[in-house]
Amino acid sequence: MTVVAPEGYKIQTVETLPSYLVTKLPPELELGGAPESWEVKEVGDGNLNLVFIVSGSRKTIVVKQAVPYVRAAGEGWPLPLTRAFFEFHGLVEERRFAGSTVPEAYFYDDQMALFAMEFLSPHVILRKELIAGKKFPNLAKDIGSFLAHTLFNTSDLGMDPAEKKELVQRFCVNSDLCRITEDLIFTEPFFDAPRNNWTTPQLDDTIKAIWNDAEIIQVAMKYKLKFMSEAQALLHGDLHSGSIMVTEAETKVIDPEFGFYGPMAFDIGNYIGNLFFAYYAQPGHRASEAEVEDYQAWLLGQVTETWQVFEATFRKLWTEKQVGEAYPRILYQDGTHGEALLNAAQDDFFRSLFIDTLANAGLEMHRRIIGFAGVADFKDIEDADLRAGLEKRALKLARQLMVAPESFSGFADVNAYAKQC
Repeated sequence: MTVVAPEGYKIQTVETLPSYLVTKLPPELELGGAPESWEVKEVGDGNLNLVFIVSGSRKTIVVKQAVPYVRAAGEGWPLPLTRAFFEFHGLVEERRFAGSTVPEAYFYDDQMALFAMEFLSPHVILRKELIAGKKFPNLAKDIGSFLAHTLFNTSDLGMDPAEKKELVQRFCVNSDLCRITEDLIFTEPFFDAPRNNWTTPQLDDTIKAIWNDAEIIQVAMKYKLKFMSEAQALLHGDLHSGSIMVTEAETKVIDPEFGFYGPMAFDIGNYIGNLFFAYYAQPGHRASEAEVEDYQAWLLGQVTETWQVFEATFRKLWTEKQVGEAYPRILYQDGTHGEALLNAAQDDFFRSLFIDTLANAGLEMHRRIIGFAGVADFKDIEDADLRAGLEKRALKLARQLMVAPESFSGFADVNAYAKQC
């Protein structure tokens, strides 16, 4: 693939960014002071983009720019610049429905594949805080609500069908980032792909057994097809604990550059899978068994509460909806059978969504342990033997979530099985 940049595209630097911003910032976005006095830092530590923090005397903003390759891999892995478009518009749509759990996006420049957004402080990446053993009283409520509002309101359940089709059209061309997901989550962990990266030699036999596990491979392919073909709702597309920033009082969801229309369970399962990573990694981060048990109990509580908040909020939105042609109001709220018919439809919907959520959580757990993009929850554990032992426990749960999700009646059952592993 050869990435063709727009005419005039230029990779920004700490030195060039202030003079560029002078011509682009909206009038109401006053940073304060002369541009040459602004403090500019490049802080991008992710896989894809340049990230700058720009501070004036009055205000600080974040500026993100796409470069024509995967930053974590270098120029040998080209990637279109359009991902900046999808991240900006993903933020706009998510904030439209999920409000303050999403940072404000200020402007987008197509020529530079660049946008500016709200600076979050003193927020910290959630994954770092989970590794540190910190608890957040509003986390499950905020993420459950975020998932319910974004997924319901961009689906045929809660959005006008013409508007939904327009959004599908806008986001369906995010094909290159979808291809990364299709490869890294659904395909490469299940064969000896060159980009895979696991704890070797400790996990070699375990990984080879997975590659020869026909049940796992069939499930992975089933859900790959669903990912590729079901335009159910506008997804964040990469909702993990590294895409969430937190304080004691606030939760913010960031980085939706993988946004596209797909199956709801993909977002929910990705997040749940990351909570289970944190759960299994705890013995590598805590000083005592009592601390491990306490924090693991909190994490399993987060799994349960997140789903409970999501389901309750989603049901309420559905019950009170005014638009959306799927399960139309005239039949389910105003029809002859009324509440009973609606409750039965919702029960069936959530049972299917629960099963699909578990399978997607299992897929996320496999890919992070076997595939290209590992997670610090495990990677930061220096003792390779300890790390591998914990990863084996996680893989045991992950397999069960994929091949037998129907065996679980709810997250109480899932959590009990997680403890057994």
